[in-house]
Amino acid sequence: MIKLSERMMMAARMVRQGSRIADIGTDHAYLPVYLIQNGIASKALACDIRKGPLSNAEKTVELYGVQDRITLRLSDGFDEIEPFEADDFIMCGMGGTLMAELVSRAYWLKDKSKKLILQPQSHSEDIRKFLIESGFEILCEDACIDDGKLYSSLSAQYTGKNQNVDEAYYYYGKLIECEKEEAKQILKKNLERLKIKLDAAKNHGTDEDFQKLNNIIQKLEEVING
Repeated sequence: MIKLSERMMMAARMVRQGSRIADIGTDHAYLPVYLIQNGIASKALACDIRKGPLSNAEKTVELYGVQDRITLRLSDGFDEIEPFEADDFIMCGMGGTLMAELVSRAYWLKDKSKKLILQPQSHSEDIRKFLIESGFEILCEDACIDDGKLYSSLSAQYTGKNQNVDEAYYYYGKLIECEKEEAKQILKKNLERLKIKLDAAKNHGTDEDFQKLNNIIQKLEEVING
């Protein structure tokens, strides 16, 4: 049986039992293999934009004898996936800005039966903002430390509802509901990053930029200390 790192396990725990999954940017296909082996996923697509990682994925799939349930596919994001092929879609190992771009190209993900499981490596605020503004609801978020680094994951589904959130929400999302110390550490890192941007806005930005960042920082401080 294959074993996953803690950050991959965090994503695996968000997958619905019995779903067909698509792992976008699969690399070695460890996650799809784990989900198939443990009876969590019924079928899987292991997708990557590059031939090298897809070749590594093929070796993993063959090693664990799950070729009958995992399909390998060369794809830039969701471009080569048909809407009917999967229920749960996983993206790990890329930035939130790129995730937003890839999801925006797959209009058919605006389907209440489908679920997104995302693990942004940076700029999580960009993917949160895109999801909220596009009618997706963030269901939950989780955090962990893996090999000394902080990671967070979120799951989301399309509802089409208008959600009235302030700009600060994009920097904390539902991580605030996660009671782990790792979640608070991530929020504090976001706060530090915002304060650096505030210093830059003080010297080179407009008064509007400065005030907007200052308001976000104040709200985030309230959330962290609340």
